[in-house]
Amino acid sequence: MKKVITYGTFDLLHWGHIKLLERAKELGDYLVVAISTDEFNRLKHKEAYHSFEHRKLILEAIRYVDEVIPENEWEQKIQDVKDHNIDIFVMGDDWKGEFDFLKDYCEVVYLPRTTGISTTKIKDDLR
Repeated sequence: MKKVITYGTFDLLHWGHIKLLERAKELGDYLVVAISTDEFNRLKHKEAYHSFEHRKLILEAIRYVDEVIPENEWEQKIQDVKDHNIDIFVMGDDWKGEFDFLKDYCEVVYLPRTTGISTTKIKDDLR
C-alpha cells in the first residue's frame, strides 16, 4: 500500500482544497492529512476561523481523506513520515523546494495550486 501525506490549515474549506486532496489521493492508496492545531496556528501568527476539532471533523468527512493527524510544530514532518510509513509527501507548488529535505525519507511532490481560489481570496472578497 502506498501512503501519502499532506499538511495545511484547511480553514474555510473550498474547491481548491478538495482538488488538492483528490490529486494527493490519486498518488497512492491511503491519504494522511496533517492539520495545524490552534496552538500551532497562533505560533505562526495565523488565525483560523474554524477550530482544530471542527476542521478535523470536516476533513474526516471527505472521501479522499483516510486519516487526519495534528500538526503541532514545523519540525515534526520527518517523524510523521517515519511513524506513518509515508511513501509520498505532497504540498502545493507555492512551497516548492521548502520540503526537499524530506527526499531522504520519501518522495516529495509539489502539486500546482488550483487557480482562481484561495482562502486569502475568500477572506478578501468577504471584506
